[in-house]
Amino acid sequence: MTRYALLFLALVALGASAQEKKAAAQPAAEQPADKALNGDAKCTRCHDENDDYPVLAIGKTRHGTRADARTPSCTSCHGASEGHLNHKSGSGARPKPDVTFSKTSTVSMETRSGVCLTCHQGGKRIHWQMSMHSSRDVSCSSCHVVHAQEDRVRVKTEQADVCFACHTELRMAVNRQSHHPVREGKVACSDCHNAHGAAGEKSLVKDSINETCYSCHMEKRGPFVRTHQPVQENCVLCHNPHGSNNDNLLQARSPFLCQQCHEPTSHRGGTAGMTGTGGTSPGIGITLARGCLNCHTNIHGTNNPKDISNERTFRR
Repeated sequence: MTRYALLFLALVALGASAQEKKAAAQPAAEQPADKALNGDAKCTRCHDENDDYPVLAIGKTRHGTRADARTPSCTSCHGASEGHLNHKSGSGARPKPDVTFSKTSTVSMETRSGVCLTCHQGGKRIHWQMSMHSSRDVSCSSCHVVHAQEDRVRVKTEQADVCFACHTELRMAVNRQSHHPVREGKVACSDCHNAHGAAGEKSLVKDSINETCYSCHMEKRGPFVRTHQPVQENCVLCHNPHGSNNDNLLQARSPFLCQQCHEPTSHRGGTAGMTGTGGTSPGIGITLARGCLNCHTNIHGTNNPKDISNERTFRR
C-alpha cells in the first residue's frame, strides 16, 4: 500500500472519530439548562416565564442562591413527584406534586411545615411545634410565600396585613386614635410577637408582657423607690397595646380607670360624681371632670421619698 493510501485512510479514520465525538456530545448540548435552582431543568421545561404562578422568581430570593450549598432544589420541597414529572399527555389530568403548598392543598399541615423545618428548625422557631399557630393547623405557607421576590410577612410595612387576614379584630384596634405606629410602618407585629411560638404567654418575643414592653419603654422599668403594684404586675391592666380610643392606649380614661382599683372613699378630696356632692371631706368633688394624672404625674413609679404619704400619691 502506498504512502498516499495510508495517509488517506488515516484522514478518513480521523474524520469518523470526530463525527462520533460530535454525535456523542450532541444529546448533552440539547439538554435543557437549569434556570433558577440547581437541577430544576426537569421542572422548568414546563414551569417557565409564562406560568401563571411566578415560580422562577425564587431565583431572586435567598432560596435561589445557587452558590450556597444549603440551597434546596425543587424536589427538596415538593418531593420526587415521579407521577407528576413522567405523566404522559392524553392519559388524564396530571397528578399534583407529592407536596403542594397552595391554599387548596390536601397535604397535611405537619407535612408542609415539616418540609420547612428540615432547614429552619431551631433558633426563633424552636417552639414551633407547641405554638398556637401549629396547634390551629396554620402552616408556614399560610403566611410565607417562598417563590415571591418579596415575602410580605417579612416586609415591615406590609406584615400587619398578613396577620390581619386571620386576626381581623386587631385591624380595627390599630386604626383607633391612640395606637402603636403599625399602620405608619414603624412597628410590626413581630416586634412584640413571635409567630413561630415562644416560651412565654401570647407568643411574645420576651418571657412576659412587661419585659416585652420594656424593650422599647425602658424608662418604665425602674427600679423606683415607690412602686405602683399594677405597673409591676402587668402593663395591660391599664393599657391596650393594640389600640385605644383613650389617650396613651389606656383601657379607660382617667379618672374611671384609676377608680377601678382606688375606691372613692380613699381619696382625700372626695371622688368625682355627676353633681360633685359625694364624699364627706371639705374638698368635695375635687376630682370632678379632672384627670388623676394632673397630680399623680409619676404613676409608673417615683423616686421621691418625701414622706410616707407620698408612697401612695406618686407625685413628682
